Amino acid sequence: MKPSAIEAAFRAACLAELDALKAGNVHRHSGGHGMEVAHFEAAAAAAAPEIARPGARVGARIEAAVRASFAATGLNTNLGIVLLCAPLAAAAEAGGDLRTALAGVLDGLDVEDARAAYRAIALANPGGLGRAEEHDVQEEPRIGLRDAMALAAARDRIARQYASGFADVWGIGLARLAELVDTEPEAQAEAVHLAFMSAFPDSHIARKFGEDIAEGVRAQAEAVARTVAWSAPAAARHPPLAAFDASLKARGLNPGTSADLTVATLFAGRLGGRSA
Repeated sequence: MKPSAIEAAFRAACLAELDALKAGNVHRHSGGHGMEVAHFEAAAAAAAPEIARPGARVGARIEAAVRASFAATGLNTNLGIVLLCAPLAAAAEAGGDLRTALAGVLDGLDVEDARAAYRAIALANPGGLGRAEEHDVQEEPRIGLRDAMALAAARDRIARQYASGFADVWGIGLARLAELVDTEPEAQAEAVHLAFMSAFPDSHIARKFGEDIAEGVRAQAEAVARTVAWSAPAAARHPPLAAFDASLKARGLNPGTSADLTVATLFAGRLGGRSA
């Protein structure tokens, strides 16, 4: 796939995610957590050319995209999105079946990719990151990026994608997208987001507030998902989502990992010919 098409797919995925009423996250229906849609739009525009940079290694894409986003907004708006989308962009550039190409990209990640990614993480300084006993992101990496991510996979769902070949993106996100192919794009993104929220405790919430609260949010998401008719128009679909959204924001709970995985799913769908 041409870099211009990859860049366009990334922008489209970011904007489609913002259109959806994603409970607890920033979207066009409600800001939150000190951020507004405009911050994410600016970050997406700044990151897109770097994510799609022709011939760039994954780590270089991550670092350049995060630096550009931070320069545009002064905030950590999209670290998780960039970490997930950079390998997908490299795989799309390689051509062929996207998942097969992604496996090759992940297998080829080295210590230079890790160093660049660590610098990006340090710049973004995500909340609740904490410290690891070995190979901490605040230290100079001595192993490749995929190996480093594998060490964090048990506590971070984004890291787990590197270790698992993006199993959640395909097994949860794209699978849900395929089930709702005849519904409107906004509903598809909302359903994918709730599918991630329902499947596992959001690791961003878990890092900041603990596993018990994260599990409680997961159970709530599962219950809300059962009440939404995804084929219904927004006026009928949105009331339970809006109530859940308000409840989460009132408690300061941001299911950021689920939102990042939603963007990655929408991006992968576009790269693989399944738009949302």
